[in-house]
Amino acid sequence: MSAKDLVLRPITSAVANGLIRRVHYSGTVGHAPQLNVGVCLHGRLEGAIQFGLPVDKRRSSGIVRGTEWHNFMELNRLAFTEALPRNSESRALSVSFRLLRKHAPQIKWIVSYADATACGDGAIYRASGFVLTGIRRNTTILVFPDGERVADVLLHNPRVARRAALARRWGVKVGGGASVQPFLDAGAVRAPGYQFRYIRFLDPSWRARLTVPEIPFSAIPPECRMIRGVRQLAGGAGNPPAKGGASPTLPLHASEAD
Repeated sequence: MSAKDLVLRPITSAVANGLIRRVHYSGTVGHAPQLNVGVCLHGRLEGAIQFGLPVDKRRSSGIVRGTEWHNFMELNRLAFTEALPRNSESRALSVSFRLLRKHAPQIKWIVSYADATACGDGAIYRASGFVLTGIRRNTTILVFPDGERVADVLLHNPRVARRAALARRWGVKVGGGASVQPFLDAGAVRAPGYQFRYIRFLDPSWRARLTVPEIPFSAIPPECRMIRGVRQLAGGAGNPPAKGGASPTLPLHASEAD
């Protein structure tokens, strides 16, 4: 069994959401998914990839000069079960990008984010031809007393259903305000760590349009190094799981939404 045995096919949002909620560490689906790709092994759905809109599409589009709203997408979620063999993530991404170039040539680049507060520093992205364009301390992820993780951008928006559900669960009175302070007062804390922004150019000629510097991978802080959710100690020590090839705990952008 190898990653070459994988079969990718379009799936509905409902099917993708079900698998992602079951195996992704955040338990949440991507923001406004537009394309859902199922990853199957021997006829069984074992993974899902969601492409969709960033929360702040206007700001994101400025990363690459001349980008119109239809020229890029965000890789919102990549969630695989442990049944998949090693290298499944990079194989599935490679096939997905090839299909996008063929069937959606207007998509020139893909942006995605790695959350080093919980899951990893983007090793899969680096293996899949992404370039690193952003490193920042991440203070946007709130962790509730029961372990649920939520991007604070959702808690700023009174119209988001998940915000209302969290308010009911924790007895928070939020009204129409946009502050996250009531949730912090209820016991949520900000997760420490970093967030990394990666870009994959489906049209290589657009790489010259990048308006921000490319950052060498060596600039990733050593304390952020993680393998499948296990933080690595200085010198590469750590105790990652020995079996299986795919991890259900890969990217998290600060745009979690139901």
